[in-house]
Amino acid sequence: QHYFTVLFGHEGQKPLELRCEDEVDGDEWVEAIHQASYSDILIEREVLMQKYIHLVQIVETEKVAANQLRHQLEDQDTEIERLKSEIIALNKTKEKMRPYQGNQEDEDPDIKKIKKVQSFMRGWLCRRKWKTIVQDYICSPHAESMRKRNQIVFNMVEAESEYVHQLYVLVNCFLRPLRMAASSKKPPISHDDVSSIFLNSETIMFLHEIFHQGLKARIANWPTLILADLFDILLPMLNIYQEFVRNHQYSLQVLANCKQNRDFDKLLKQYEANPACEGRMLETFLTYPMFQIPRYIITLHELLAHTPHEHVERKSLEFAKSKLEELSRVMHDEVSDTENIRKNLAIERTIVEGCDILLDTSQTFIRQGSLIQVPSVERGKLSKVRLGSLSLKKEGERQCFLFTKHFLICTRSSGGKLHLLKTGGVLSLIECTLVEETEAS
Repeated sequence: QHYFTVLFGHEGQKPLELRCEDEVDGDEWVEAIHQASYSDILIEREVLMQKYIHLVQIVETEKVAANQLRHQLEDQDTEIERLKSEIIALNKTKEKMRPYQGNQEDEDPDIKKIKKVQSFMRGWLCRRKWKTIVQDYICSPHAESMRKRNQIVFNMVEAESEYVHQLYVLVNCFLRPLRMAASSKKPPISHDDVSSIFLNSETIMFLHEIFHQGLKARIANWPTLILADLFDILLPMLNIYQEFVRNHQYSLQVLANCKQNRDFDKLLKQYEANPACEGRMLETFLTYPMFQIPRYIITLHELLAHTPHEHVERKSLEFAKSKLEELSRVMHDEVSDTENIRKNLAIERTIVEGCDILLDTSQTFIRQGSLIQVPSVERGKLSKVRLGSLSLKKEGERQCFLFTKHFLICTRSSGGKLHLLKTGGVLSLIECTLVEETEAS
C-alpha cells in the first residue's frame, strides 16, 4: 500500500490522505495533481503581469517621446512664423529704401481717375455677379428641397424631445411610484400587475434618451446633418417595441381590473393630478409608444422625398424605412391576431353553455347584432320551426354573431344571459346557402 497526502493552502480545509494499491499508480496520481495545481496558473499569471507592466512602461515611454516631438514641432512652427514676419519686415524696409521713382508723380491725373473708376467698376461687377449666384441658388429647387429637409429634421428633434418627456412622465410619475406602492405594507397593486401594465416602458425611455442625445449632437454640427447611423443604432432594438405593442391591450385590461380596487383608484388619481401630467390619464401615456413607429416611417418618407438620389445617406435611409415598415406590418398583424382571439374569448364567455368553435384561432370575428327570426313560409302556409322546446309561430329577436367560418344564433333570457339555440344555434357557413329573393311577395 502506497500513501500520499494533499495539503490545502487555506484554513478550515483538512488535508486529504489517499492511498493506492500500486506504486506506479500512486506516482501517476501525484504527477497529475502537480500538473493540475493552481500554482502553475499563478506562475503563468505572474509572468503575464510582468509582460503587461513592461508593455505599459514602453507605452508610457512612447507617450513621453511623442509629447517631446509635438513640443519640438510647435516650437519649429513658432520659429517659422517669426522668420516669416522678419522677412515681411525686411521686404518693407527694402521697399522704403528704394529710390522713389518719379513716374508716379509725373503720372497724368486723368489716368489716375480712370484707374480709380475702373477699380470701382470691377468691384461692383464682382459683387453683383456673386449676389446673382447666391440669389439663383436660394431660389433653386435644390435649395428649397434642402430647406424643407432641414425643417423636417428640426421638427423631428422637437417631436423626439416631446416623446422623451412623455416617457419620462410615464416612468417617473406612474411606474416608479407604483413599484414603491407595491412594496408597501398594504399594497394596492401587486408587482406582477405593475409589470403587466408597464412591461418594458422604462427600457424604451432609456433607448429614446440615447436616440435624442444623438439627434441633438447632429443638430450641433448643422448644416451637416447625418442621421442614417442613428437609425442603424435604433433598428436592432425595435423588438422591444414589438413586445410593448403585443402587450398593450392586455396592459389596459389589467389596469381596468386594478381600478376596481378603491385604494388603487384613489392612488392613481393622485398621480394623475401631478402638474407634469397636464390632466392626462395613465391610459394616454401608455398609448403614446403605439404611434412612434408609424411617426418614424412618415418622417423617413418626407426625408427621402427631399433627399437627392445621389445623396450619401439615401440608401441608409431607405433601408431604415423598409425595416420600420416591415416591423410595423408584423406588429399590426400581431395586434390584429391578439385582438381577434380576445374578442372570440369575450363572446365565448358571454354564452352560458360556452362554444368550442370560438376556441379556433383561425376563426375571425366579423360583426354582431340583433336580427328578427320570422316563421318560414311554405306554399302560402306558416310552417312551425322548432326552436328548443318551443315552436316558432311568431317573430322572435335573436342575438347573432357572424364569423368567417360559423354563424351563431342566441336567445337572451330575462336575466340578460345568452343561450345558443338548441337546434341550429351554430351554423357552419361551408354548409349554408344564402338565397336573396327579389320578389315583393
